[in-house]
Amino acid sequence: MKKLLAALLLSASPAAALDLAAMNDGEKAAFGEAVREYLMENPEVLIDAMGALEERRMAEEATNDAALIAQYSDEIFNDGYSWVGGNPDGDVTLVEFIDFRCGVCRQAFPHVEETLASDGNIRLILKDFPILGPESELASRFAIAAKQIEGDDAYKQVHDNFYTMRGNVTPDWLRSTAEEMGFDADAIMEAMNSDEVSEVIRKNAELAQTLGIGGTPSFILGDTLLRGMPRTGLPPAIRDVREKAAAEG
Repeated sequence: MKKLLAALLLSASPAAALDLAAMNDGEKAAFGEAVREYLMENPEVLIDAMGALEERRMAEEATNDAALIAQYSDEIFNDGYSWVGGNPDGDVTLVEFIDFRCGVCRQAFPHVEETLASDGNIRLILKDFPILGPESELASRFAIAAKQIEGDDAYKQVHDNFYTMRGNVTPDWLRSTAEEMGFDADAIMEAMNSDEVSEVIRKNAELAQTLGIGGTPSFILGDTLLRGMPRTGLPPAIRDVREKAAAEG
């Protein structure tokens, strides 16, 4: 009888749910013991329930992410100050929030580069999001200043260099790097602390907070937000975006 009562509780639809409020204390105690006995003998029920709950949570998160991406699409895809590379006319735009001192970003770097090269039809946007301390901010300020002073190619050169360098990021090292790259080191070092550079970092941080991004790397593909590098890599996610666009178009 106890097993039957527990099974009924676990399988009942909301409309047919048992009315526990109508039970007296003895019936509630007996029913509770029946539920406990059932779950102890059938723990897979809890596993299934947790799996269903997680699927529901992920679906709700994806829906919320899509709504936020649509609402802030201009800030995400056309902010006017972020570095844009890859194929500027690509059918898919990949946005990456990066921190130059992030170990996972460093590991993701060659994968992103290989994906862009092998696909050939992806527009890439990089958003500096320094969250790992003073060296992260120094690196981002240097990269943004290099872009503002020397242009997009300079930013990409700095970006790639940060992901292959070893050692600490210091003002002296940054000045030396600027000189080695043939940049106007004085202008870049001065621009690093400018309001224009600070504004880029501030806007990126505000956008990340709005989107619920708390770590790097994080990616936006279509109306999907990927918090971290997917275990299967980027190509399957890119394929999903194209298939969804084809189905909707």
